[in-house]
Amino acid sequence: MPTFYARRRVSILAALTGVIASAGLLNSPTASAALPTPVSAATARGYLSQLTVAAENRTGYDRDLFPHWITQSGTCNTRETVLKRDGSNVVTDSSCAATSGSWYSPYDGATWTAASDLDIDHVVPLAEAWDSGAGSWTTSRRQAFANDLTRPQLIAVTDNVNQAKGDQDPATWMPSRTAYRCTYVRAWVQVKYYYDLSVDSAEKSALQNHLASC
Repeated sequence: MPTFYARRRVSILAALTGVIASAGLLNSPTASAALPTPVSAATARGYLSQLTVAAENRTGYDRDLFPHWITQSGTCNTRETVLKRDGSNVVTDSSCAATSGSWYSPYDGATWTAASDLDIDHVVPLAEAWDSGAGSWTTSRRQAFANDLTRPQLIAVTDNVNQAKGDQDPATWMPSRTAYRCTYVRAWVQVKYYYDLSVDSAEKSALQNHLASC
C-alpha cells in the first residue's frame, strides 16, 4: 500500500499537471488539427522537381487582393469552419463563433481552450503566393486560394506562432515541433504544385533537404 508521503507526491504531481494543461503548455495533443492529409513525401519530391524556379517579386502586393474570410455555409465563414474542423468538442453560437472547445496547435505542441488564442494559418502565405505567381491571377482565383479547405492550406495554430512565421517560406521558417515538419513541407509543395506557383532557389533547397528525411 502506498505510504502517506507517496500518495501526497502523486497528488501534487497531478495538481501540477492540471495547472500546466490549463495553461496550454502540455505537448500531448488533446485535439489534433484536421489538415487535409498532404501527398506522400515521394509524391511531394516529384511535384517539387516540376516546379519552376524563379526569383520572387512582391511588387503591387496587398493582402486585400486575397478576399477572406468568405462565407462557407450558413453563418459560418472560413475561419470559423477551420476552427470547428480542427478542434475537439467545439461549441458555436448562433453566429457560428466558437464559444468553447479544445485546439491542439501542431506547429508548437500547445493546447488551447479559447478560440481567440488561435490564428488560421495559410500554409503557403498570401504574400508568398503573390511573390510566386499569384500577382497575375484573377481576384476570384486569389479568393479561392485564400479560403481553400480542400488542399492542405489552412490550419488552426497558436496565434503568436503564426505571427512569427509571417510570410516566410521554409528556407527561413519551420514549425518548432520537429515531428510536424515532414507534414508541413509535404503540404507546402502540394499547394504550390496545385496552384502552379514557383519556388525560389533557397526555398527549393530547403524543401529538398526536409523531404529527404521524411
